[in-house]
Amino acid sequence: MDGPILNTERLELRWLTLEDTPLMLAVWNDPAFIRYVADRGIRTLAQAREAVEAGPLRLYAEYGYGPFRLRRREDDMDLGICGLFRRAGLDEADIGFAVLPEFCGQGFGFEASAAVLEHARDALGLPCVTAIVSPQNEASIGLLEKLGLHYERQVRMPCDDHDVSLYRIDFPG
Repeated sequence: MDGPILNTERLELRWLTLEDTPLMLAVWNDPAFIRYVADRGIRTLAQAREAVEAGPLRLYAEYGYGPFRLRRREDDMDLGICGLFRRAGLDEADIGFAVLPEFCGQGFGFEASAAVLEHARDALGLPCVTAIVSPQNEASIGLLEKLGLHYERQVRMPCDDHDVSLYRIDFPG
């Protein structure tokens, strides 16, 4: 299933495929992802493949959006993911991002997220995008605020035992 390709100054963003299973295994086992997002318990390539099929590939088919693989254009290095998700308990699409630790702090998360928000507004015609974030994740909160999202409220997602912060950006109609 081919999806849109977004190009930024330094990145190419494209939909994930089963060939990106090793990247997703690395993302899901990044200590920061486990700390701030969740420990999905995905430890093998086979488990990651099943999760890609049940997650991103299903999102593309059902909603026409999902996470993009981030690839640095200068050397074809995979850096992480960024895209739109549709989570149980939220009424709108939400943006999520995970940059592998060796590439954090270099502006890739902002560059990718800005492109995803532009795509959500201009190509998908979404009226808004939300984001959920751990209240302790100061780096992600800073990124969301820099992108123009604003804090709305604390929410508890289904099957969670802790609250997360809900952020939102409305696009002009």
